[in-house]
Amino acid sequence: MIGVILVILVILVVAGLVATGRAMRVVQQYEQGIVFRFGKVLPGTRGPGLHVIRPVGDRMQKVNMQIIAMAVPAQEGITRDNVSVRVDAVVYFRVVDPIKATVNVQNYMFAVSQQAQTSLRSIIGQSEMDQLLAERATVNKELRRIIDEPTEGPWGIRVERVEIKDVSLPEGMKRSMSRQAEAERERRARIITADGEYQASKRLAAAANVQASKRLAAAANVMARDPAALQLRLLQTVVEVAAERNSTLVMPIPVEMLRFFDKLAPATTGSEKSAADSASMADFGDEAVAEAEAGAELGGATAAPLEIPDLPPIPGITAELGDAIPAVSDAAPAIGDAESAADLGDTVPEQDPPVARRTAAGGQRRAAGGQQRRAAGGQRRAAGSQRTPPADPDA
Repeated sequence: MIGVILVILVILVVAGLVATGRAMRVVQQYEQGIVFRFGKVLPGTRGPGLHVIRPVGDRMQKVNMQIIAMAVPAQEGITRDNVSVRVDAVVYFRVVDPIKATVNVQNYMFAVSQQAQTSLRSIIGQSEMDQLLAERATVNKELRRIIDEPTEGPWGIRVERVEIKDVSLPEGMKRSMSRQAEAERERRARIITADGEYQASKRLAAAANVQASKRLAAAANVMARDPAALQLRLLQTVVEVAAERNSTLVMPIPVEMLRFFDKLAPATTGSEKSAADSASMADFGDEAVAEAEAGAELGGATAAPLEIPDLPPIPGITAELGDAIPAVSDAAPAIGDAESAADLGDTVPEQDPPVARRTAAGGQRRAAGGQQRRAAGGQRRAAGSQRTPPADPDA
C-alpha cells in the first residue's frame, strides 16, 4: 500500500515538472512571441523575458525582429535602349508586424526573395543602360518602392533598403564604351590644348611684337642695301626645299627683273607712306653706277670720253700699196672693205687726232689686205685656165 502511494506521488511530481516546463517560455530581446490557444492567435504579442502559458492548449511562436540582408540572384534582362545586362542586388528588410508575417504569408523569407527578383527584372526593362550605371540612387529608390508596396501592408514586412551590387555588360559594349570615353577625353584634351596655345600666342605676340618688328625691319634694310644677300637667301631657300625629296618645282625669278617692273610701274603721288616704303626698299649699290644710270635715264650731259693712251707710230706703207689704194677706192661699190674704209674715213674728222690716225691706218691695212687677196685669187684662176686637158689616145 505504501509502495502504491509512493508510485503515485512520483508520477504526480513528474507530471508537475513536465507541465511546468511546457508552461514556461523565454523570449529573447530581438524576438516577439505570438500565443496560439487551441489554434487561435491571442491578441497582442509577448515581449522579451519569461512568460507562462497554459501547458495544455497554448503554443507560442517566436518571430525574429532583426533586419535581414538577403542577396538577390543575378537577373538578366534587356534595357529600354536594347542592351542586354546582368544585374544583381541585395535587399535589407525587417518584420514590423509579427502576427501578419506569421499568419498572412507561409514563408515570408521566400516571398520577399521572389518579389525582389521580379521587381529587379521590371526595373531593368524600364531603365536605360546609362541610368543603371550612373544613376544608381534613383534606380535603388524605385526598386525599393516596387518591392515594399506589396509586402509592408499585407505581410507586415518593411523593406529598409535596396542596393544594386553589379551591372555586367557584354564585352562588345565594354569596348564601345571605352572607345567613346577615349574619344571624349581626347576631345577635351584638344580643347584645352587649343585654349592654352591661344592664350600663349596672345601673350607672346603682345610681348614680342615690338622686338620682332624691329629685327625684321633691320634685316630687311640690310638685305635691301646688298642685292647679293637677297640672292643668297633665295638660293638657300631653294636648297632647303630641294633637301626634302619632294616633287616641288622651283623657278627662281631674278630680283633685277622685279626691280625693272617696279621702275616701269607709275609712281603714286600724294602718299608719303608709299614713298617711304619705296625708299626703304631701294638698291643702295655703287654710287657711281647709280649716278650713271640716272644720267642715262634723264638724258643729261654725256659722260667724258675715255682716255686712250697713245700708241707707237705705224710703219709706213710702200709705194706699191699706196698706188693701189686709189684703185681700190675707185673700184665697184660692191667691195665691202672699200665701203667700210670710206665710212670710217667720214667719221675720222669728228674724233681726236690719235683716234683718227689709228682709224685711217686700220682702213689702209684692210684695203691692202683685200687687194693682195684678190690678186692672189686672180693668179690662181689664170694658172688653172692655162692647164691643157690630157690628149685623147684614140685621136
